[in-house]
Amino acid sequence: MMAKRPLNIALIGYGFMGKTHSNAFLQAPRFFDLPYRPVLKTVVARNAERVRAFADTWGYESAETDWRTVVDRPDIDLIDIASPNDTHADIAIAAARAGKMVLCEKPLGRTAAEAQAMVSAVEAAGVANMVWYNYRRVPAVMLLKSLIEEGTLGRIFHYRAQFLQDWTIARDLPQGGEGLWRLDASVAGSGVTGDLLAHCIDTALWLNGSIAEVTAMTETFITERTHALTGQMTPVAIDDASAFLGRFQNGSLALFEATRYARGHKALYTLEINGEHASARWDLHDLHRLEWFDHRDEGRLRGWRSIHVTDRDHPYMNHWWVPGLQIGYEHTFIHQFADFLTGLGAGTPIPPTFRDGLATDCVTDAVLKSAKTRQWEAPAAHLNVA
Repeated sequence: MMAKRPLNIALIGYGFMGKTHSNAFLQAPRFFDLPYRPVLKTVVARNAERVRAFADTWGYESAETDWRTVVDRPDIDLIDIASPNDTHADIAIAAARAGKMVLCEKPLGRTAAEAQAMVSAVEAAGVANMVWYNYRRVPAVMLLKSLIEEGTLGRIFHYRAQFLQDWTIARDLPQGGEGLWRLDASVAGSGVTGDLLAHCIDTALWLNGSIAEVTAMTETFITERTHALTGQMTPVAIDDASAFLGRFQNGSLALFEATRYARGHKALYTLEINGEHASARWDLHDLHRLEWFDHRDEGRLRGWRSIHVTDRDHPYMNHWWVPGLQIGYEHTFIHQFADFLTGLGAGTPIPPTFRDGLATDCVTDAVLKSAKTRQWEAPAAHLNVA
């Protein structure tokens, strides 16, 4: 058997996302026949002791504390960015200029302008790139994508999505610092719009096409918090809740909501799409099921049914266990990385690319702008999403 070409990876960041990515790097070649062999070359984070421990746990050959020391290394092929949002652009642009492949956590940029600079860098360098919008790789969501493309739903009338959490309700929760940077607008860019709604928007653009216009509202329920780095009480500039109405280019209507103030919900991501002939809905809490209604069913038996997406003819499932056994959240990252390596071997870009990530950032920018102007706003660019 011909030896597979090694792909040397440098991971930037060792938090929650760093773990999901590392697991994907390790597991993808064990379950998929891939043209490359991932090599966990180095991991980078600011805390030397903890990054060394992370490297030991996950099997990275070395650990560094400054990303600038690795982007130009000749033994690194791919830079994977799993660090806070304010670092994405600098690392991605430097990596692209050094000729490295670049993977990046979502959102791509804190703003569409920042994301555009990243797109320009990877396209000018001609390097492979991808954004980790992992919910596209849920088998049930992938099945829904194929049903839409086959025309099974007919003309689409409505698309609605929610992403509800409750972890920032406490007034004494600080903002900023290593653990709570998502509450610091200078680091995160925005609140739930760029964090949770971005997931909903990416999935929607992929399933239902471009969004033409939005009208939005946002709310910051706690307007001051102690900053973890300074100890000072400072204004909160992120959005705690965000909701918008919209219209897709295909004429269907959009309804989106995200909040971190929905008591009792930890990660309730749901979507529903209503078409001329059929409707479908999906819930992250029950991610292996697709709820389905088809009006063409015989009248006496017509009704919502639950499709257990675990058979071998369902997306990705022939790589896993026997039919009927479920997979989970972590598998979406494995699927995405396996697809990336397969595309890399074939010379085919695998979505979502940086340009797809830019399309989502254009919509989140429009949402935030509309919340300020209280008017309908169009995304800055109507980009084609693969």
